[in-house]
Amino acid sequence: MTAPALVAGPAGQEQLRPVMRLVRRIEALIDAVGQATFWIALVMICLVAVNVLLRYSMSLGSVWAQELEWHLLAALILFGMSYAMQRGDNVRVDVFYAGYSARTKFAVDVLSGLLTIAVAVLFFKLSLAYVGQAWAIGERSPDPGGIPYRWAVKSLIPIGFGLLTLQSVGALLRLLVSARPQAPAPVSAPVGAGEEASGV
Repeated sequence: MTAPALVAGPAGQEQLRPVMRLVRRIEALIDAVGQATFWIALVMICLVAVNVLLRYSMSLGSVWAQELEWHLLAALILFGMSYAMQRGDNVRVDVFYAGYSARTKFAVDVLSGLLTIAVAVLFFKLSLAYVGQAWAIGERSPDPGGIPYRWAVKSLIPIGFGLLTLQSVGALLRLLVSARPQAPAPVSAPVGAGEEASGV
């Protein structure tokens, strides 16, 4: 038994409504994560500024604060990469892409979306064992005075790549939906055509 084919027009739009609802929910989630990265970046900048000020003005330093900078940077990258992809702020080399036809651009976009999903899923799966080991041993900083919950920081790795997978799936779905042929708009009769036909 084969699945019903998508059709153009109002019926096709009705079939695609659940897909677009899913895409919008994914985009809303990634947008919320992006807003969180703003605050992470702000906290990290303030922390770096305070650490530098204390180190060079009072010769005070903290291993805990320095490690927190690194961990906040890791969170910023892991959470920010899906948001950057959604906004189109990721680095792209389009020297050849700009000259492609619309069909070739579509094929390249689909292929790059599938490759991104594959890589994100691969890193997600590989990181699970790595994070599981950190949880099992209760990994903490090896330096005296360091952050004791390094296992929690490592847990951000699968979360970040999981978010990247979701964003890639959402972007690919939106691309495929936008490429569907649209129903032709109804042709309206020119003004006065009816009057001419009736002989008025």
